[in-house]
Amino acid sequence: MPALVWGAVAALAIALALAAVAVLARPQRVDIGRLQVSGNAAPTRRATTADETVAVAERLLLRVDPRGRLAATVELAGMGTSAADLLVVVAVGSLTGLLLGGLIGGLLLGLLLLVAAPAGTWAFLTVRVGRRRKAFAEQLDDALQLMASSLRAGHSLLRAIDAVSRDTPAPMSEEFSRVVNEVRVGRDVTEALTEVADRTGSDDFRWLVQAIGVHREVGGNLAEVLDRVGETLRDRAQLFRQARSLSAEGRTSGIVLLAMPFAVALIMSLTAPGYLAPLYTTGTGLVLLLVALGLMVVGALWLKSIVKVRF
Repeated sequence: MPALVWGAVAALAIALALAAVAVLARPQRVDIGRLQVSGNAAPTRRATTADETVAVAERLLLRVDPRGRLAATVELAGMGTSAADLLVVVAVGSLTGLLLGGLIGGLLLGLLLLVAAPAGTWAFLTVRVGRRRKAFAEQLDDALQLMASSLRAGHSLLRAIDAVSRDTPAPMSEEFSRVVNEVRVGRDVTEALTEVADRTGSDDFRWLVQAIGVHREVGGNLAEVLDRVGETLRDRAQLFRQARSLSAEGRTSGIVLLAMPFAVALIMSLTAPGYLAPLYTTGTGLVLLLVALGLMVVGALWLKSIVKVRF
């Protein structure tokens, strides 16, 4: 009987994994109706189960997230997939975790794994977004120098932006390529650049957009303005690195203080397993454990607010 149960669990897990792979491997299709002036387009191929599942997820997102925050987060994270596809994969992962956890460790473990899938996905997206924004900020100085050089060579602003989209690494090249494509279809360059600043959350780039907007209104030497902005950004980056180096001791102390209780608990559980048993076997121990975890969270947030460098 246990072998049969484990076989069924394995088969279910494989089926759910194949469903997730089918959704991720689904080709990204553009609606053919967008390419026609009028009239309804005939379907190019029969809709598959994966397409219907993703369509249901898209309708659900329109109701739950009408502003498209999840889609914007997925796009900014550089996932290369749509929000609906990711939602289906997360749902499949949650269902798999619920079934496996319920069969292996009971209902509590199943519920924990059910919540772990969306929470882990959101944490992964948050980390990816933070890394891409940091990379964008680090590449901004090189992009400004390249734009200033292109302007001195006699190129227009759009050609300078196009040079950045071709000669810089991602994510700078991806964002500027989007600006070039939007301007070519008739959008104002300042509006496209402002959207990049809002999407990346870069105040430095927002200053650049304001400088470009002022130049378009009153004229002047934009290459010199970009040089001044780049010099200001370099000075701010140098000051930020100095402040980070001065606060490194405080950040290290916070990490050590937060990791020490877990390290001591691990050592005690290995050397004297029964010593910590009352903490998770009695009601008083569980209450004390929850209080300790709450105090650690408060202390972590407090230490983070102390050592965080703000500009």
